[in-house]
Amino acid sequence: MRRLTGIILTAISAASFGTLAIFGRYAYAENIDTFTLLFLRFGFSASFMTLMLVLRKEPFPRGRILAQLIGMGGIGYAGQSFLYLTAIKYASAGLVALLLYLYPFFVAILSMLFLKEKLTLTKGIALGLALCGTALTVGPVSGQLIGAVMAIVAALVYSIYIIVGANVMKHVSPFQSSTVIFASASVVYGMLTFSNGINLPQTTFGWTVIAGIVIVSTIIPVTTFLAGLERIGPTNAAMLSTIEPIVTVFLATWLFGDQLLPIVLVGGVLILIAVVILTRAEMQAK
Repeated sequence: MRRLTGIILTAISAASFGTLAIFGRYAYAENIDTFTLLFLRFGFSASFMTLMLVLRKEPFPRGRILAQLIGMGGIGYAGQSFLYLTAIKYASAGLVALLLYLYPFFVAILSMLFLKEKLTLTKGIALGLALCGTALTVGPVSGQLIGAVMAIVAALVYSIYIIVGANVMKHVSPFQSSTVIFASASVVYGMLTFSNGINLPQTTFGWTVIAGIVIVSTIIPVTTFLAGLERIGPTNAAMLSTIEPIVTVFLATWLFGDQLLPIVLVGGVLILIAVVILTRAEMQAK
C-alpha cells in the first residue's frame, strides 16, 4: 500500500506540473514577465505553506537539513528554472524539453553511485521507453549548441535536487520541506525581479492565472512529489514524472487548438506503457 500510495502521489504531481506551461502561456498573454511570474509563484506558495506549518504545529527545519532544503530551493529550483528559461532562447522548446527529460537517466546513475540503488532490467526498459516516448511527444528540432548544453545542465541540476531530496525527506515532512524550498526560491527570484523591475498582473484574470500557478502547478505537485519520493525512491519518481509532457500536450490541444500529431500519440502510448511496467514492478516488489 505504501508503494502504491507513492505511485499515485507522484502521478498526481506530474499531472499537476503539466499544467504549468498552460498557465504560463496565459500569464505571458497578460504581459507578466518571467521573473515576476516566478517570484509570485514561489512567494505565495511559501506564504501558504508557512501557514500550513503553523496550523499543523510542525516545527521549522533546523541545522543541516535546513541548509540542504535551502540549497534545494535557492540553487536547485531556482537554478534549474533559470537554465531552462535561458535555454529556450537559443533552442526550440521541444529540444529543450527533451533534453530536460534526460534527468531520469541522471537520477538512475546518481542513485547507483551515491544511494547504492540497483538499476534492474525492468527499470532500464521502462526508462528507455519513457525517454523514447518523451522524444516523440515533445517533437524536438535542432537549435544552437549553447541552448542544448544549458538544457542538459538543467536536467543535471534537477537530478541532484531529486537525489538530495530523497535523503532529506527521511527527516522532514512534505510541508516542512516545501515551505523552505518555496521560500528559498522566492528570495532568489525576488532579488531578480526587483533588480529588473516588477510587473504585476493588471487584470482579474491575470491574478486568477497566478492563483492557478500557485495552487495547481506548485503547491500540489511539489508536496505530492516529495511525499511520493520518500515512498518509492528517486529513480521511480523520476520515471513516473514523464507523465507530465502528456498532460501538457493534451491540455494545449484542448485549450489552444494545438495540433495533436499521430507521432505525439505514439509517444504518449510509450510513456504510459513505461508507467504500467514500472507500476507492476513496484507492486510485485511489495
